[in-house]
Amino acid sequence: MGKGRLEAFSDGVIAIIITIMVLELRVPHGTDLAALRPLLPVFLSYVLSFVFVGIYWNNHHHLMHAVQKVNGNILWANLYLLFWLSVVPFVTSWMGENHFSATPVAVYGVVLLMNAVAFTLLTRVLIAHHGKDSTLAVALGRDRKGKASLMLYAAAVPLALAEPRIALAIYVLVAMIWFVPDRRIEDRIAE
Repeated sequence: MGKGRLEAFSDGVIAIIITIMVLELRVPHGTDLAALRPLLPVFLSYVLSFVFVGIYWNNHHHLMHAVQKVNGNILWANLYLLFWLSVVPFVTSWMGENHFSATPVAVYGVVLLMNAVAFTLLTRVLIAHHGKDSTLAVALGRDRKGKASLMLYAAAVPLALAEPRIALAIYVLVAMIWFVPDRRIEDRIAE
């Protein structure tokens, strides 16, 4: 079956996720810049999550551009990814409202890890459906970036309980690794 409905549905869900996150930003009580200071953790957690959701949208777009068709397994794997993405607004708000306390930062990391697991699962199901010689399979290769992200998230979660700032630095590092769009797929399609 075609991939158009999957792409449209995914784009819609991701747009709603971003909308929910921005609606969590509350207007400060006060008219001077000092009134913004207590909102800084909430805003910073929003920015980090916006970047992560944007990275997933961007890379999801690249995945779908590299494939021609989908099947039931792909639809379910995609829904699994969308489920974990839909949890991001909750953990974002919890982490920001609690000023990056250990447990919310750790749970945020669990959600980031599960998003990475879900994205990896989606890529594997897509490759299984399109073949090991497909554009996507060749472009991703051994997917070192994806594996490194999984390992970094897995390390960050227990670290968050001891020192949340270290975990947050790891989350930012993973975002930086993925911030530049993954050119592997674009380059492979251009060939």
